[in-house]
This record gives sequence, C-alpha cells and structure tokens, in this order.
Amino acid sequence: MTLGAGLCEDTARKRGLMHVVYPGSFDPLHNGHFDVIQRASRLFEKVTVAVLENPSKRNFWLFTPHERVEIIRQAIAAARLANVEVDSFHGLLAEYMRRVNARVIVKGLRAVSDYESELQMAHLNRQYGNHPETLFIMAATRWSFVSSTMVKEIARYGGDVSKLVPPATVEALRTKLSTMEG
Repeated sequence: MTLGAGLCEDTARKRGLMHVVYPGSFDPLHNGHFDVIQRASRLFEKVTVAVLENPSKRNFWLFTPHERVEIIRQAIAAARLANVEVDSFHGLLAEYMRRVNARVIVKGLRAVSDYESELQMAHLNRQYGNHPETLFIMAATRWSFVSSTMVKEIARYGGDVSKLVPPATVEALRTKLSTMEG
C-alpha cells in the first residue's frame, strides 16, 4: 500500500505515521466525533482518542475527563474498533504526541469557521515536540451541524439527542442530568 509522497507502509510505520492522535474535549462525544473516529480507524493502524484535561474550562464541563474517557471507551467497544484506544492528557498536545510517539494529529472540520482556528493550531503544533503533522477529516454532511454545546443544551431542556450521539452518550447524559436535578 502506498501512502503518497513516496512513503511506503513500512517506512511510514517506522516513522510513526501509522499512529494518529485525535484530540479534543469530547464533552460529550457526539456522532460527528464518532464518525471521525471510525473513519480514522479505517485509514490508520492505531488511533488514540486523546481527551483534553483543560483546567481553565473545569467549571464549564458537564463530564469530568474520566467520565468522557469512559463514554468514548464504551462507544468504541460497541462499534468493535479494535485499533482505537482512549487516553487523557493535559498540557501541550505536541508534547503529548512526543510522549506517545505519534507524529500525526487528526482533526475533524465541520465548516470553514473551524478551519481558521484549526489551521492556526496546526501551525503552532508543528513548532513543538516531534513537529507533528495535522490531517483534517471533513465532517460527514449529516453531522456537520452537531456540536457538543448544542447536544448539552438540547439534553438540559429534556430534548431527545439519541439521533445526535452514540448510545453510551445518551445513557451518560441521562444519568448525569438526573443527578444534577435531584
């Protein structure tokens, strides 16, 4: 299999290009995120979904980093994605990439507005750690309107989000929101 730019699969594996990291807050995981995970799992040998522990957003989280990791693990197990693992990290993504020996960041893009900020982050990440490359996967059209913020808002008002999120997220939202009300 040729990967383009003259890199054969063995060369790519030696360079760590077959292990990619898909970072994000995933608060909560929605079908747009999960679509990117599934598509990346078909393209790459190993995918690490890396949940960001951002202390500056602690008061804005619905789910703790540990809860988000568990939701993603359940969704991955249900879909039988054997080459996908879940981890959490804090600090610079480029440093995390160096620690896990990955050289490629996968990011999902919904719209042109996402591209601007993601492009800036991609350029900055290239300056640090092992100088990771960033690959963008366009959101599937049917999920391009879904955001974690909207999912949380709909769920808080009692709306049905089952068509927007994996079953693991539906259950976690029910449990979390019922404990917040009680």
